[in-house]
This record gives sequence, C-alpha cells and structure tokens, in this order.
Amino acid sequence: MGPADFALFDWLVLLERELLLFAGVFFLIGALDEFAVDLAWIWLRLSGRARTRVFDPGANGAGGGAVDGDGIGTSMGTGTGDIRGGVGGGVAVARQAGGNAAGPGTAAVFVPVWREEAVIGATIGHMLRAWPDRALRIYVGCYANDPATIAAAARAAGNDGRVRIVVHEALGPTTKADCLNRLYRALEDDERRSGARAAMVVLHDAEDMADPDALQLIRRAMASADLVQLPVLPLPQPRSRWVGSHYCEEFAEAHGKALVVRDALKAAIPLAGVGCAIGREALASLAALRGGNAPFAAESLTEDYEIGLGIAAMGGRTRFVRRRARDGRLIATRAYFPSHLGPAVRQKTRWVFGIAFQGWERLGWKGSAAEVWMRLRDRRGPFNALILAIAYLVLLLFAVGLAAELAGLARRPALSPPLVAIVWANFAFLFWRCAFRFAFTAREYGLREGGRAVLRLPLANIVAIMAARRALFAYVRSLGGETPRWDKTEHRLHPAMTRTETA
Repeated sequence: MGPADFALFDWLVLLERELLLFAGVFFLIGALDEFAVDLAWIWLRLSGRARTRVFDPGANGAGGGAVDGDGIGTSMGTGTGDIRGGVGGGVAVARQAGGNAAGPGTAAVFVPVWREEAVIGATIGHMLRAWPDRALRIYVGCYANDPATIAAAARAAGNDGRVRIVVHEALGPTTKADCLNRLYRALEDDERRSGARAAMVVLHDAEDMADPDALQLIRRAMASADLVQLPVLPLPQPRSRWVGSHYCEEFAEAHGKALVVRDALKAAIPLAGVGCAIGREALASLAALRGGNAPFAAESLTEDYEIGLGIAAMGGRTRFVRRRARDGRLIATRAYFPSHLGPAVRQKTRWVFGIAFQGWERLGWKGSAAEVWMRLRDRRGPFNALILAIAYLVLLLFAVGLAAELAGLARRPALSPPLVAIVWANFAFLFWRCAFRFAFTAREYGLREGGRAVLRLPLANIVAIMAARRALFAYVRSLGGETPRWDKTEHRLHPAMTRTETA
C-alpha cells in the first residue's frame, strides 16, 4: 500500500468524521425537540389530561352537549373566539345566535374521488350503515372522465337520498382541493334551494371506513369548536408487514402523543383530511377571506393542513378529540395505506411538498412561540431526510474504514471525547425513541405490532429520504411554473371488504 493509498484513506476518515459530527449534532437537536414533546405528554398523562376517556353517545342527548376534558383539556386553538380578518359575521357571533350549539343540524360529508371505483362503493355503503342519521348528506365529487367511479358510487348510493354525486365540470384530475371546492359550491346550491344551512362539513377520503360513533362525537365536540380532528388509525396489512404497516406506528404516535400535546399548547390543529369537521360558519368565513366560494386552497397539495391553520389564524377554535367507545376501541377513521414502496413514496411526497415547502412559502411563521415551534416541527421533514441520508453515508464510510483496518491496510484514529459523547447521547435517545414507538404502537395494535414498529424504523427512514428528494424536485418545478396535480395513490382494499377490522 503506497502513500497515495494512505492519503485516500485519510481523506475518507476525515470525511467520515466531519459527516458524523454534522449528523450527530443535528440528530441530537432533533432528539431533544422530540424529547421535549415526550416530557410534555408525560406531564399531561400524569396530570390526567392525556387520558383517553370513554365516549357515551347517549349522554346529554343524541349529539348535544360539549365534549370537555378529553385528555387534552378544552383547548381552543390560538384564537380569541371569533373569526377576524375583515370577514363579517364571525363564528362566535353565529354560534351565539344558534350556530353549532343550536342542535345537530345537517352534517355535509365531502368525499373527493378520482379513479376510486374499487373502494368508493364500500366507503359509501359502510358510511350509510354506520351513520343512519337522516340529517346527513354525503357529497361525492367525481369527474366526467372517470365513469367507472361514478357508476360505482351510484350503485352504492342506490335510492338513498342522503347521497349526492357531484360531477366536476373540469376533466380530472385537478387537485383534491379543487374537487372539494366543487363540492362546496354544490352544498351552497342545495342550501339556497332548501333555505336551510348545514351545521358542519366533514371530510373523508374514498378509502376511509368511518367509525359508527364518530359523527356523534364530532357533533358533540363542535358545540364548542370551529374545527375538530379525530384520530386516524391505519390498519396493519398481513401481506405488507413492512411498507403498508409502517403507517401504523407513525399515526399511533402522532395521534396519540404529538397532537395531544399540540392541542394542550393551544397551537393550531392541522387537519389530516379525514375524520375531521369544520363548522359551516367558519368555512364560509374562510371562503369570504379567500375572495369567493372556494375555501380550499386549490393551488396547495395539502389543503387540509392549511385549512386547519387558516381557521385558527382567523381566531377560530380548533380541537383534537381522542375518545374510546364503550367496547374499548378507539373512535377513529380506519383505512389501509399504500402497501408498495412506490405509492408510499408518492403519498409522502405530497405531504412533504405541501406541508414543508408550500407551508413555509404560503403560511410563514405567524403566531405564538408554541405555534412557531409546531410549524417548525411540521416542516423539518426535508432536513431530517438530509440528516438521515448523511447518517447512512457515515455508516457506509465506517464499514469501509473498518474493513481496511481489519485487513491491516490502515489504522483509524480514535474519536475525540466530544464526538464520543454526542454519539452515545444519540444512542440513548434512539433507545428512548424506540421505547416510545413500541409503547404507542402496542397500545393500539398489540405487542407483536409494537415490536415490528421498531424493526421498521430503517424502512421508514428510507421512505422519508426518497419522498423528500422527490418533493424537492417537484417544488423546484413548481417554482418554474408547473401546476401541482393530484398525484394520488391507488386503493384496492377497503376495511369494510375484509374481516380484519381492527378495534
């Protein structure tokens, strides 16, 4: 081995150490950020505010009375109780005059669809059975160039007058938000014809299985809020233990801890786009603020995230409500998530693109210190992916250097004491993170799935890296004038079609 070979090895060691220092420092910062949320949740748990209580649909009448103390306090977002921003009326004024508290009213469910003929029938059929309430209207948004989905929706609706299939005049796909705006216009038309205004708009996707108690819980919570989000519970997939099931632990922790803390801090609650409701007056105020009858941001790929923050910014009261039914199941929206790598990456690309890149550009950093902290956490995905990619490169360089050392070709210098401390601190936080991930996943899915959640961490990291890279390139193209489109994932399986409905 000549001098040139030793020089190359020295450069590789230097690169490994510099990257290790960079990744280690930022890993530690991220770990401390997550640890702060963990401690906040532990404090809420010890004080009883993070306890998931049992919901009794029969208490205080069918849908009357407010949900309070739901393990998350009665946090009302960042607002002062009325919708501001130059929009007349105000949500608080409307509520005092009747509003959400006046009674159940009509719940308008918006379901935007594009090429969902395989699952939309099961979604509509199950929703009609689970929610027999006559004060329910389901608006299914389709496109004229998607006749298969229109036909499947029509078959499922049958003669039930609670379902209205709305065909978009534009050829699909546009964006999900654009389809939602078309449904909003259809709702306005119906309200003008009937002379009665809906009480709320509930959002769902074509692949969702609604919980039987969800509508009553939402109505109860909306008596004291302008926006409500219930948990989302992805279902494990025996045929996709790694890709399809890795969503389980992510949502179990996000909707069992992160949103609970966010609500307690009175930061705005971002919507997940499913299992959520927006007060009719709040939605009208947001539409007026946007200058028309389009409350959903058609130019955004995460209109659900934006609408949650937008209503809170106008002074609306936002809540995350987590309850269990009397049989012990979590009252949540259940669904199967993408089971293959490509669709999973595409789905998370949309989330990163809309929340991190468009969110930074469109929503900025307004609000309290807690609000800014939560927005920073929302938008850290691309940077986290960069750090993860560097960490995997460090592992590769370490393996090359170790192999050279074992072969007697070179000798690697010892790590400096500060770098050793950073590495060990990160290992300690990794163990802590795995313990939390295991615990939250096992609580909803059992011990085996909790164990798999820890083993799936490397795969989740790879999906995050691939999605961030794809989102970055898509965002750069959008800066060049490319119009964002509904790059949705394909769904072939619905929980109502199977016997694997997880409680």
